[in-house]
Amino acid sequence: GKHKDTDLIGAEPASCPTLTKGLYTYDFGDVAGLTPLLKMFTLGHDFVPPSIHAGGLRYHGDSPIVSRLVHDGVMRAVAYHQSEVFEAAQTFARTEGIIVAPETSHAVKSAIDEALVCKKTGEDKTILFNCSGHGNFDMTAYDAFYSGELVDYEYPDELIKQAIGRIPKIS
Repeated sequence: GKHKDTDLIGAEPASCPTLTKGLYTYDFGDVAGLTPLLKMFTLGHDFVPPSIHAGGLRYHGDSPIVSRLVHDGVMRAVAYHQSEVFEAAQTFARTEGIIVAPETSHAVKSAIDEALVCKKTGEDKTILFNCSGHGNFDMTAYDAFYSGELVDYEYPDELIKQAIGRIPKIS
């Protein structure tokens, strides 16, 4: 069961809000519709995030295990805009000396947010996050951030409804 003193958070981009706005249902794991159907939070297998999205995490669905944990309330999900996650990654790089991948920067942002809550409330917490990768091959995304070219984009609810409407119906 869920430990009441443990808070598990899945952090994702607002431009590809699978866990926060997707539908928990069976869908294909690929655009072509060739994989077996998988139960997951999904935006529809033909969902494609906008080209302005630089922060990784472009997949239409989410891990079936993570999806089930969110669905059952064992963990929760948050969505962030790409400029705020790159800002968090910059803070992390300056304080820890590690340039993280854009995907990891979402977890860094969540960890910083949780630490700031503790700073306000005075609560003592241990905060862990998964550093899933370095950003050494993502310098074009960082360049876009430093050049002021990143656009914060939240995928419109109407387009999400359209994509979800194309998910295969299982009876």
